[in-house]
Amino acid sequence: MKEVLWLVANSLRSIFTNKRRIFSYVLVPLLGIFIAFMAYGDTGPAKLHAGIVDLDKSTLSKNTTSFIAGLDNIKVSNVSQTTVKNKISSGTLDCAIILEPGFSKAIMNGEKPEIEIVSIKGAQVTAFIKAYLNNYIGNLHSLSTAANGDTAVFNTLYQNYKNAEFKVSAHSLKDTSKNNDMTIQTIGFLLMIMLNSAGGLSELILKEKENRTYFRLMSAPIDGKKYVLSNIIVNMVIMTIQVVVTLTAMTQVFGISAGIPFWEMTGVMMFFALVSVGLSLVITAFATSSTSASALQNLIMTPTCLLAGCFWPVEIMPKTAQKIADFLPQRWLLDTLTELQKGHTLGSLSLNLATLFAFALVFFMIAIYKFGRNNNVRSFI
Repeated sequence: MKEVLWLVANSLRSIFTNKRRIFSYVLVPLLGIFIAFMAYGDTGPAKLHAGIVDLDKSTLSKNTTSFIAGLDNIKVSNVSQTTVKNKISSGTLDCAIILEPGFSKAIMNGEKPEIEIVSIKGAQVTAFIKAYLNNYIGNLHSLSTAANGDTAVFNTLYQNYKNAEFKVSAHSLKDTSKNNDMTIQTIGFLLMIMLNSAGGLSELILKEKENRTYFRLMSAPIDGKKYVLSNIIVNMVIMTIQVVVTLTAMTQVFGISAGIPFWEMTGVMMFFALVSVGLSLVITAFATSSTSASALQNLIMTPTCLLAGCFWPVEIMPKTAQKIADFLPQRWLLDTLTELQKGHTLGSLSLNLATLFAFALVFFMIAIYKFGRNNNVRSFI
């Protein structure tokens, strides 16, 4: 064990005395947070700019304008009919609401008043306004029906409606979906970095064989098993640092709430760290040189991260691609985090964790078998 610790300490010393390696192993994963901010950074509610054209000039039309102006996230301005098209086409207004002449008369007669909503942004704008207007005008219709055409009675009912003792209070709930999306985007980028870091560290085995360092080490009281075990430990240490630094920066520095307890998320990520080490050893076992190992990493790791949904929601991909993603460890890790964000407990996701562990176990078994039968590069195990 003493020899293993010496190898680990020596490898870590060579890594952390090299500024370039510190940057690639520790600081590069933080780029995922900036990418997530660029994709989901605008988390505040958007203001809808609406113009009101009141052609009726009645008390009811003015009250309707006041009602719209009182809605949350809507900024209302009175505009003339002649300027509507220019303001909408220039983007000054998102939509214009035109209350046609006879608006109040139609309501008093129990008819549907003429209201035109003009917008070039489609239903995403008009549907929001229509929903509120339909509800408000529906109430006016009910009052008109109760008044039976009597203007005085209608005015009395309308004043009572406006001054009703019961009040409805609205409270805005914090939208956590953006933070959840930013977390998954950040973790997706971190997964790719972890895979590449594990691949680079395991590739050192081949590089040290090529420059004969490995054989000089074997002349000391160190065998292949201890050498590979030290490489696995170094891999796990580096990836633990990557996970802790990235999650700490995400939650404490950038204030992104992951919706998952810090140490719970860290523990889940450690399952994927084992998968990363196992896969990197498989690549090293099948590669004949450090150059071919690097090529295999690029051929396997980046495409699988793309298919697993590390950079975009897997739901937007074709059904065939989604089925392929189910056979990738990255997909199982991201799915585990998504389910935890929804409120599931870690115990209820034991199948996901068992699957990740199974991936790691299979990779390690393949690597051990291949290393044991590879006479060209000599056995590690």
